[in-house]
Amino acid sequence: MSAVYRKELKSYFHTPAGWLFLSVFLAIGSLVFYLNNLLPRSSDFTPLMSMMSYVFMLLTPILVIRLIAGEHRAMTDRLLLSSPLTVRFIILGKYLAACTVLFFAVLLSFLYPLLIAAYSRLFLPEVLTAYLGFFLQGCAFIALDLAVTSPMKSTVGAAAVAFGANLFIWLVSLLSSSSAVPPFLAGAVAFLSLYDRFTPFLSAQLSPANILFYLLFCLCMLHLCVRVQTAVRARRT
Repeated sequence: MSAVYRKELKSYFHTPAGWLFLSVFLAIGSLVFYLNNLLPRSSDFTPLMSMMSYVFMLLTPILVIRLIAGEHRAMTDRLLLSSPLTVRFIILGKYLAACTVLFFAVLLSFLYPLLIAAYSRLFLPEVLTAYLGFFLQGCAFIALDLAVTSPMKSTVGAAAVAFGANLFIWLVSLLSSSSAVPPFLAGAVAFLSLYDRFTPFLSAQLSPANILFYLLFCLCMLHLCVRVQTAVRARRT
């Protein structure tokens, strides 16, 4: 697994994918930070994190489309699936590499609260709680995109499917606040929403239930991806 992890992590920075993700993530984050914090000289960090959570819908496909569909495009998928590594370790190595790039982006964005601390009081536990939820939400979107793109052979198709899945998750999460939706359905949507689960972290609520939800969601998506790729390997052997 470590060999796959190192290979994928290096590939992110030997190709434009990793640099594109980091640059766009920080460009959008810097613009939102300027408009919400620096311009009005506000120390409220919540709007920045809340708005940046929607950026995952646009950017996580950049990290994911090359992991499986990119192997098909480079015609290295047969070599990888015929390796002695189990499919579980291959998928886990790829997933952890994508999460590491995400971690780099989140770590670089920590410059924003440090700038706030330069002219205002900063409550570090609140900021760290928000960042924990932010990172977990990003990891959940990566796992989701990896699962839905696992059957894809085209990077363009994988990008479209990943963005469509992210957009669907966002649109469905809007149902939880709609008065036209029955309460039981709205409650179910809120329970499963990747966005609603992030809200308590913005209020500095370190909820073990929400942390467990994100972790279980990632495991379920990775398990689905493993099942798909196992079926692909069985078909080719």
